[in-house]
Amino acid sequence: MTQFSPEEQKLIRLDRMRYTKNVLSSRLALLAIVFDVLYFVSIYSSDVGSWYYTLLIGASIVYNLLFMLMAFLSSEGVKSYRIGYAWLLMALGIGQIVRIFILPMQAWHAEVTISKVTYPIMETPQFTYVVICLSLSAVCCLVAGIIGVIRSRTLNAYTATLSEKAA
Repeated sequence: MTQFSPEEQKLIRLDRMRYTKNVLSSRLALLAIVFDVLYFVSIYSSDVGSWYYTLLIGASIVYNLLFMLMAFLSSEGVKSYRIGYAWLLMALGIGQIVRIFILPMQAWHAEVTISKVTYPIMETPQFTYVVICLSLSAVCCLVAGIIGVIRSRTLNAYTATLSEKAA
């Protein structure tokens, strides 16, 4: 069996990138969608008075749908080492972090009075759960984006050296 030097192993790994997909970034983006769906289900299954029947919840639903569509599109794009989709995943990750401070935070601090009894809109266990879901979704998007940028740049640099050698 032939042993390859570390430099040769690196070149083999780089050359393989031309023929293999970036499945790690792609799967992390899909996992981000799963965590977003868990958040989505938890928030939208809550029904405390009429607090959730506002423009904010409508905007949240539209953003959720856009997030899932863009994350899925990005999962396919980063699979082919397209750097623009990696940047989009990082932006989506930042958006997930920002979302923590909008609807969940407002619902956690809000109360509604029904028949002279005051109820919290979102109790601490649910708030913790949705924050964890959004945080994990954000981490998945950010890591997928960072890996996508690194691998895309690496492959582009390697491809450029091949072009130079051929010329």
